[in-house]
Formats: sequence, C-alpha cells, structure tokens
Amino acid sequence: MRNQDLAALMDEPGCAYNAGSKSGCSRPTPGTAAGGCAFDGAQITLLPIADAAHIVHGPIGCAGSSWDNRGTRSTGPTLWRIGMTTDLNEQDVIMGRSEDRLFHAIKQAIDRHHPAAVFVYNTCVPALTGDDLEAVCKSAARRWETPVVPVDCAGFYGSKNLGNRIAGEALLAHVIGTREPEPIPETQRPNTHRVHDIGLIGEFNIAGEFWNVLPLFDELGLRLLGSIAGDARFREIQTLHRSEANMLVCSKALLNVARKLEQRHGTPYFEGSFYGVADTSAALRGFAERLGDRDLIARTEAVIAREEARANAALEPYRERLRGRKALLYTGGVKSWSVVSALQDLGMEVVATGTRKSTEADKARIRALMGDEAQLLESGAPRTLIDTVHAHEADVLIAGGRNMYTALKARIPFLDINQERPYAYAGYTGIVELAHQLCRSIDNPIWPQVREPAPWETAEGSA
Repeated sequence: MRNQDLAALMDEPGCAYNAGSKSGCSRPTPGTAAGGCAFDGAQITLLPIADAAHIVHGPIGCAGSSWDNRGTRSTGPTLWRIGMTTDLNEQDVIMGRSEDRLFHAIKQAIDRHHPAAVFVYNTCVPALTGDDLEAVCKSAARRWETPVVPVDCAGFYGSKNLGNRIAGEALLAHVIGTREPEPIPETQRPNTHRVHDIGLIGEFNIAGEFWNVLPLFDELGLRLLGSIAGDARFREIQTLHRSEANMLVCSKALLNVARKLEQRHGTPYFEGSFYGVADTSAALRGFAERLGDRDLIARTEAVIAREEARANAALEPYRERLRGRKALLYTGGVKSWSVVSALQDLGMEVVATGTRKSTEADKARIRALMGDEAQLLESGAPRTLIDTVHAHEADVLIAGGRNMYTALKARIPFLDINQERPYAYAGYTGIVELAHQLCRSIDNPIWPQVREPAPWETAEGSA
C-alpha cells in the first residue's frame, strides 16, 4: 500500500475532531502494533463474512496467532471458521516462490470449498519482499471466475484500527456496488406498508447479539441489505450501495466506509448503539427519521412503546438489586460510551471508563453521559484498575477477558464485555441478559467468603 493511501486513511474528514494537529483517528506510533496490528484489524473486520474463504498470505504464525479471535456467530455457512494460509517459509522467500504459493492456495480453496469469494490478507513478509498481491488476485479471479479480493494489510503499516479501515477500503474498491439487490418476492411483500433497504456498518454479531434486534427490523419492514460484517454473506455486501440509510455502529473502525457511501451514493448515515433500552430505541428512531416515511415513524414508535414496556417490566427486579451500585468499565471504541448508557439504564453509577481505543468523538459522548468530571482511563494496567476500584468503592469491574484474572486475584466481581464473551447484550432482550449477568457476578456468595480472613489467620490472632 502506498504511503499516500495510508496517510489518507489517517486523516478522516468524517471525524469532527480530525482537524489541525489533533487527529480523531490515532496515528501509528512505535509499539502501536503490540495491541493488535493492521493485519489483525483487517482480518477481524472481514472474517465474519461467512460464505467466503479467508487466506492469510504469510508465515503460519500470522494465521495461528490471530484466527477466530472475535466471538461472532453465523446462521449458516461455517467456511469462515476454516483457517487458510500460504504458510510461507524461508525457502519460499529466498527462491521467490511466494506468489506461486498464493496462486496455488487460491486454487485449492476454490476447488475444495467453492466459496462465494476469496479474501487474501497480505502480511509483513510478502509486503517486504514486494509480492504483487493485486495482480495475483486478478489473475486467479479470471482463471476460476470467482471474486478474489486483495486486502493489503501488512502488520507494520500500523495499529488494529488502521487495519479496520484498510478492510473497509477493500470492500469499497472490490465488493460494494458489484451487484444489484434482488427484488422482494411478491409473496413476501407486505400489503400495508413499504419495505425499506438499510445497512449496518461496524456490527459484528458478537455472541449472536444482533439476532435480538433483527426481528424488530423484520416487523418494521426494514430489509437488511448487508452488515459489515456480522453474519454476512458476500452477495449481501455487494448490494450495500443501494441502502437507503446506514447505521454506523463503531465509528472508530469503519467511519470511512459510511462517509464514502454517502458521498458516492447519497446514503445518509448516523452513529448508534443497540446497548441499553434508550440507545436501542434511539437506533430504531434513527432509521425511521432518515428514511422519512411517516407511516414507518408511527409504527416505530408503537414498537418502541411495546418493547420498552416489556423490557422495563423484566428489568424491574434487577434494577432493585443494581440501583446505586458502582461499576468500573474498561473497554474501548463504541462500548466505552454505549455500555455506559446501558448501565445507567439499570440505575448503576459508572465511576470511570477506559478510553485507550476511543476517538475524541467517543470521549465527548462519555462526558455527555457521565459529566465533565468523568474519569477516563487511558491505561488498563492491573495496578491502575485495582486502585480505581478501591478508590471509588466500585462493586464490579466490567472489562475484557484479559482483565479477568486481575479482578479475581483482587477478589473483585468481574463481567466480560468484550468480543470473547458468550452472552449477547444487544437489544431490549440483551439488556435484560446484561442485568442478569451483573447480578450473578456482584451477588455471588463467594465474594464475602474469599474476603474473610482465612481460618488459620483467625486462629493465630486469637492465640
């Protein structure tokens, strides 16, 4: 990838905080890739496209260290779960055979699995040796009449966030707009209202949580043309240019895609979240307002009133137990503010939240929710988290799985909120599940027991 292309991805005009010397989208600095490189970010963005083959072009360590590290779910194809790599070794590099190995790998993937498309991820070694990834992919696509998409995302280009945007650019260049959506069959056309086509950008169906929301879209007559990339199909993403409105779920990752779809095709977009009662309702209203259909707006309000009543009734016993409880939230991106809103829905107080992976826009949303005095944590070091919990007398630490053992060793209740989690927290039913899991963690009878002095310590003191 050319330097000017990388520079363009860093200067995102769609970010309100990307002006002058202050960038809303963090630039790569030495050591940035330690928390996930550009290849990792590109792969986790596109891997949920379930009916495609995903080939990692590079040494086997690149594939082995990163595969299936996001808890996305699929309703059908399982091809995306198969790890594929060219497994480059020293001899391939010395003898200049890496392009041949890639061509053969694409052939093998198509012959054996018959994918809807093939995504090829460039890594550091072939990028350094100068492999012409795009030429190989074009040749293979002509030879086997299957779309082969090059994703030039060598790890040394920068951070995971940059890789997210590189993946978005690959979709814009090679996938979106290459097919027209199929007409709705007459048997599926509702008689009373118009069907609108919509899209989701930056939604990954973690733990299958989007399935909590999809039935509401179906009821309202909102046809999801494509989702980047949770439970996606290649044919769906090809048609995303015909969406009438898009919702941007994670602006830090794929703001460039939403902005360019608006520029090229006039598709309005808004940023939203499905975490919490209030934000889920706001997301549904966001679509209805941008589509400008009065009948849809009225039906949306009716659905919101019904679902909020159900959710509030189910949440009432949990709110009684959680009201006034304090939480320390350490996550990043959209969850740094969307989960704050969900916790406030439950009556909890968020004493601090992590912002290491958040944009300036994310931080502005946090301050709007928590006040200007909100404590924002840039570091997730164990000592920092434990000290913050004790200083604010927090009742629970809500963070990613890597922080679980920090919490357990400090005898602090813990809830996993990141992509490895097994529970779905989105939508009206998701917030009920979140409340249930919080109560299970905070009120677990193990905590009073482990905080008591050990029996031998009590015996020694009395002696």
